[in-house]
Amino acid sequence: MSTVMSRKDAYNVMFKEYPDVVTVNQMGCMLRISSKTAYRLLKENKVDHFMVGRAYKIPKIHIISYLHVLQDL
Repeated sequence: MSTVMSRKDAYNVMFKEYPDVVTVNQMGCMLRISSKTAYRLLKENKVDHFMVGRAYKIPKIHIISYLHVLQDL
């Protein structure tokens, strides 16, 4: 029997040591991927994000959503 966690519960448990909006390098650490791979995910719009000037900003909830999509595959 698998346990399904709501997005709200996941948000409160996962990555709690990170701020609500993270940088590309922080996203790479969270997902344990290189910064090059992190930039590729953002450029391919696989992880929702916004930009402040030329800097990517990624809300933590979008990283959790990305992981939920991967789980469904």
